[in-house]
Amino acid sequence: MSSSSSPPPFVFTCFLMIILLLTLNPPTTGNTTTTTHRQPRQLSVNYYAKTCPQLEQLVGSVTSQQFKEAPVSGPATIRLFFHDCFVEGCDGSILISTAPGSKVFAEKDSPDNKNLRAEGFEIINKAKSLVESKCPGGVVSCADILAIAARDFVHLAGGPNYQVKKGRWDGKISMATRVPPNIPRANSTIDQLIKIFKSKGLTIEDLVILSGAHTIGFAHCEQFVNRLYDFHGTKQPDPTIDPRLLKALKMSCPHYGGNADIVAPFDVTTPFLFDHAYYANLQGKLGLLASDQALVLDPRTKSLVQELGKDKQKFFQAFAVAMDKMGSIGVKRGKKHGERRKDCSFHM
Repeated sequence: MSSSSSPPPFVFTCFLMIILLLTLNPPTTGNTTTTTHRQPRQLSVNYYAKTCPQLEQLVGSVTSQQFKEAPVSGPATIRLFFHDCFVEGCDGSILISTAPGSKVFAEKDSPDNKNLRAEGFEIINKAKSLVESKCPGGVVSCADILAIAARDFVHLAGGPNYQVKKGRWDGKISMATRVPPNIPRANSTIDQLIKIFKSKGLTIEDLVILSGAHTIGFAHCEQFVNRLYDFHGTKQPDPTIDPRLLKALKMSCPHYGGNADIVAPFDVTTPFLFDHAYYANLQGKLGLLASDQALVLDPRTKSLVQELGKDKQKFFQAFAVAMDKMGSIGVKRGKKHGERRKDCSFHM
């Protein structure tokens, strides 16, 4: 989820087959409400007003250029932000590389993070380098740059442009062994998802809203192939997949021996646009991952899926609030708990 201006040919092959075999029926709607939260006092929009007032513009110049050259950088960076915040908190620990010769692997080298695209890491390094050239000495944390870049890409892809509160310090701990218990999986049940989100201080509503980030981006076949051929050990496809989508995905993802690089879009109707079609897709049995489709099958989450599928502005407003809330998970402050790295890949 290549530094080309568009995804590789295998993306288009899969996407075109899906479009040829698929049409989307309009969703039904329901009613629900979302929750609010309190932002930790140490974060503020103007945190760098005196030390690096041009921060947002510096990061924005890099993200806007990268979005033009390689749009895949958008979902790659947004996903990177999620994976960072869910392990050790939003502290840039996902960016740290394993030290040469070390037997303790960093988060990015966990098997659960193997499909994180290089573009996400590269864009943060580019932005950090530019920021250091203008505001030298580790004034700005890598964690804050990642939060800003994720917001930029949401907006560049057509989503909301919300303010990012800043003041995070970079974490000193990055261990691959801490990743598996904290990252939702493609086949996670609603109960499992709720448990993980609750452990981060996030609600069921936050789960549904933040899952909307799957309105852009792609997943590898291995993340959903069992739904196509052997759902829950039944030797049969998942009955909740639209037959046309099932046929298209099978053409791209054989049960055995397929190309490991093949990917399919999370949002099969508007995969490059940040909109609310993801929720309509779920109602049309067009969810790519089992964990996505489960949101419309469970009464605890279904009504919010329906409401967000009806109202794009409601989704945008709720997503901005939920991203702000997620961005406050495990915030670190001070030299005892954190640092401000000059190079995001290595400890000071």
